[in-house]
Amino acid sequence: MSVLVAFSVTPLGVGEGVGEIVAEAVRVVRESGLPNRTDAMFTVIESDSWAEAMAVVQRAVEAVAARSPRVSTVIKADWRAGAVDAMSTKVESVERHLAAPPLS
Repeated sequence: MSVLVAFSVTPLGVGEGVGEIVAEAVRVVRESGLPNRTDAMFTVIESDSWAEAMAVVQRAVEAVAARSPRVSTVIKADWRAGAVDAMSTKVESVERHLAAPPLS
């Protein structure tokens, strides 16, 4: 089973420059040891356990909450039985289709 969780954690009430505080959430994710990717909008983690993935999200939110009076969190999850390394294989599938001649 694969559980992919894409989430963003935004500190509120601390001004516009939030990168330093958001970095605390990303640090939690990276220290978790789970496969992960961070881009401009979301961090994606992959686990074989719903509980493990959500525990990492919770710790990331708590890290931001320690430095912010309010936290906004957006979460999207994909739970798929039989999938392995979905974080990579989903992207590879799209890239493979992009490399193929377009369907007329």
